[in-house]
Amino acid sequence: MVLPGRLGLETARVPHADRHGLLWLARGHLYVQDGTLRFLAAGAPQMKAGDYAIPFQRLSLLLLGPGSTVSHDALRLLARHGTGLTAVGEGGVRVYTAPPLSSADSALARRQAKLWYNKKSRIAVARKMYAWRLGRVVPHRELDVLRGIEGARMKEAYREIAERYGIEWGGRHYDRSNPEGADAPNQAINHAATAMEAAATVAVHAVGAVPQLGFVHEDAGIALPLDIADLYRTSVTVPVAFRAVGEGERRPGLSVDRRVRRIMGETLHRDQVIPDMIDKLKGLFSDGGDSN
Repeated sequence: MVLPGRLGLETARVPHADRHGLLWLARGHLYVQDGTLRFLAAGAPQMKAGDYAIPFQRLSLLLLGPGSTVSHDALRLLARHGTGLTAVGEGGVRVYTAPPLSSADSALARRQAKLWYNKKSRIAVARKMYAWRLGRVVPHRELDVLRGIEGARMKEAYREIAERYGIEWGGRHYDRSNPEGADAPNQAINHAATAMEAAATVAVHAVGAVPQLGFVHEDAGIALPLDIADLYRTSVTVPVAFRAVGEGERRPGLSVDRRVRRIMGETLHRDQVIPDMIDKLKGLFSDGGDSN
């Protein structure tokens, strides 16, 4: 639909509750013509070459990948209608900028802040996330105990996933002062975790949540994205990492980092990971987690 008026700036916004998620764009030019947002695509695996009209009023967030440019008028149009624009790496495995969405209301962020402020409800939300990760609700309410249970589960999960992909596994080791000094499986996990944190950051910005207010992680500026990323550690992050190591052993050539980013990008698209994260975030703050 072509919007009336210069760049359509006089048109009322569509509420975010009625919008339909994300749109990935790469290798092209985002611009405005006659009030319509358009993307002139040069051609990519996810989008054939062509000139596309973008239904920006029905979207919460545009993800602009490598090889893309954006006009000033396009930025003005997106800002006026509260549609976010985030610059991402190939496949969404890096986040370079994620401006606020300026959504119609702050309801979700206010619920998050209220749950975070109260110690009892903060623990309840953390328990809900641990229940998702463990596959069951545990009776414990102390975070240190929950972290211990999760740590033991992860040790066994690393071993099982390594066996599945035929990877020799000597345990999780990571030296922050020398990240490249780790063996290939540990390097791959580091790179996959970074990519998953980027995806979680996109999801957090898409729903208008506060990234600094985490429920398991506390000190990091992206505490909430770290919480969300951890929900996918055994289902996505570690399998992607070990698959990349296995491919490197059979077909050497690319670095561990590049293999991980390629596989992670494919996985995020195929499995609709970010939309699933968005659903989890909405569910996480809808009822305050586990009320028991």
